[in-house]
This record gives sequence, structure tokens and C-alpha cells, in this order.
Amino acid sequence: MSLKYTCPGCGTPLRYDGLCWKCKCEEERNAALAWTPEQIAEKQKNLIQNIQRLADLKEPELTDFWKLLSYRDAVTPKLQRAALAAEVFYPCELYYRAPEDVRDGLIAALLETEDSHEAGCLMCCLAMQGDDRALETLLDLERNPRPWRKKLYVDPSIYAQCGGWTFDKAGHRVQLNYDVCYPMVKGAPGEASPVRIGRVREDACPHCGGRMVDMLVLDGRDERLKFLGLDGILTAACCPNCVGFLEGPAFSRFTLDGGAEPLPARTFDGSEKMECYVRPEDYEALAGNHFVLGAEPAPLFYGAEFLDLNTIGGFANWVQDWEYAPCPQCGKPMRYLAQIQWDTVMDGMEGTLYIEFCPDCQIVSMQHQQT
Repeated sequence: MSLKYTCPGCGTPLRYDGLCWKCKCEEERNAALAWTPEQIAEKQKNLIQNIQRLADLKEPELTDFWKLLSYRDAVTPKLQRAALAAEVFYPCELYYRAPEDVRDGLIAALLETEDSHEAGCLMCCLAMQGDDRALETLLDLERNPRPWRKKLYVDPSIYAQCGGWTFDKAGHRVQLNYDVCYPMVKGAPGEASPVRIGRVREDACPHCGGRMVDMLVLDGRDERLKFLGLDGILTAACCPNCVGFLEGPAFSRFTLDGGAEPLPARTFDGSEKMECYVRPEDYEALAGNHFVLGAEPAPLFYGAEFLDLNTIGGFANWVQDWEYAPCPQCGKPMRYLAQIQWDTVMDGMEGTLYIEFCPDCQIVSMQHQQT
């Protein structure tokens, strides 16, 4: 059935007259990127004056906050102090790298609370602040749990992960993300890029019979990607049909010359065979996308809220909870590398593919989340 309208921005068939959701997101992002210093200051002032509306998920404060953080990196200590004074502990990203006085206020509130939900929120906030004193506090709470710990599902070391780091049993910091973020942007057909999304392989998936795909091919020797410490090519291979139906992430082993070997996996229900829902035209669309690595880095939270952005490094937009897979070879938590929004490369697909890797063992994990 043909649809009556098309998006004036990209030509996508629509049931309504106007921009598709992806073009609408891009339009709003470009507007935020064009804010003048005066407009940014006004947004910040309004947030401070209406900080409780942010905790209550009210508009326009919630969207303004995410635009200030994600696109302009413009969340200030003044805003952080106002949030602490008002006991606003959501979203926790409010407190990313907050100054020491704010950190001390978060610690005091955490040590005083008897409420498990508030304790969880405060641990996330402290994880976002993320300095050594924050680590010491969460480590002490892991070793000497408070009564509210019984009502939480995970330890403080897992809450620390939301800030892009954690600690081992000895108290040593383990970094889980990178302090650099690059966007993937639409390039011209055939444009050279050190990062490629979606290269269809010749081998077939043992579960559904569909084609395996190199979902991400990344050349770490490019100057923009030096922060990854990869002296060669990382290739992440999986089945795009089955990756969301596995018992845990899909794993593949990479060699720095560009090779990739998918590792054996089990479906979540233990079945050996399943149907392949990816059509030939879907593989064609995936392989034909024009995403290339952006020329300039973006703020660390550039891809952490809005669902139309593919990014390398920085923070992910976890649809559910953050999840750092343990390396199947050494057991250490893997480092977050990239996210691919399925709907940007395959029409009709939902959710996000998160890619992590163990640089020591040269193993990549790929996991799917959706609402």
C-alpha cells in the first residue's frame, strides 16, 4: 500500500504531511546548535529557576537540559548547585564532573538517606561526578553495605558504570568509556571514511540462515580515532536478525588487518533454528547507507539522549539500563565503543545496537536494546 505523503527533507513515505521523525530531530538539533550565547544563558537561567520541573520530567525544561548537555556541553556548576540545593537527583547527568562542593553534598545526602530508591539515584549522580572521592565512597558502600542495599538489585560498582567507569575488588578504577565522541554523519555516496556501518558478508548465520554482517568496520589508525589506541582495523561481525534474540551479546574476534570471526552464540530460548526476518532489500539498505565519521568531535553526551544519532566513543543512549559485557576470554568489563540506531540504516527496525570491545583480547561484543 502506497502512502499519501513523503517527507520533504528525505523523501521517506509517510502517513502524514510534514517532516519524518528523523528529519524533525535534525531540524531541532540544528536549531540548538545555532543558539546564541544569550539564548544559552536564558535557557540556563530558566532551568535554574524551574529546577524542580526537570526532576518531574516537565517540558520545555527536560528537552532544554538535554540539548544544553548533548549539543552545547553547557551544564554549569551554578546549575549543578541549584539542583543539589533543591534535592533534584534526576537526570543523574546533571552532575557530570560537578565541582567538589557539589560532590560533597551528594555524598552527605547518600550517607544520610535510608530510602533505597533515593540511594540508587544518588549513587548514579555520584558516578557521574566521578572523581576519586566518589570512587572511595562507592567502594566503602560496597564493602560496608547500608540497610537499603538489600532492596537494590546490584552493587555500587554497577551503579558506577552509569558514569562510564567502575572499580575492581581492590578498589582500582576501571575506565569503561572514552572522553572523546565523534558523530557519524551522512556523507556523499562512495565518500572515504575510516568508519563504515554495515558490510554484508558471505557467511550465513547458523541460527536463521541469513547473511552475517560486519556491522562496524573502524580503522583506528585515522588521526581522529587515535584515542582508541587501536593500531589497525576493528571489525564487529554479527547477524542483524538474531543479535536481539541471543542469550547475552553477540561476540566476534577481530584481527588488526581487518579480519573478524563471529563466535558461537545461543538464542535466549535455546532453540537452534529461527526465522530470518531481514529481507534482501534490508541487507541492501544496510550496506548502502552513507554514514561517515564526522570531521570534528562532539560533546561527550552528543548521542546520549536522541534516537537518531550514531556515535563513536562518549556516552551511549541506553534504551534500558547501561550494560558493559564481561569479556568472554578474560572476564574484564568491555569498553563502550559505538552505537548504531537501527532505524537510521534499515527501515522498520527498532532499537539500538551497542558495540563494546576488549582491546587486550581483541574481542567485540554487540548487544541490542529496545523499548
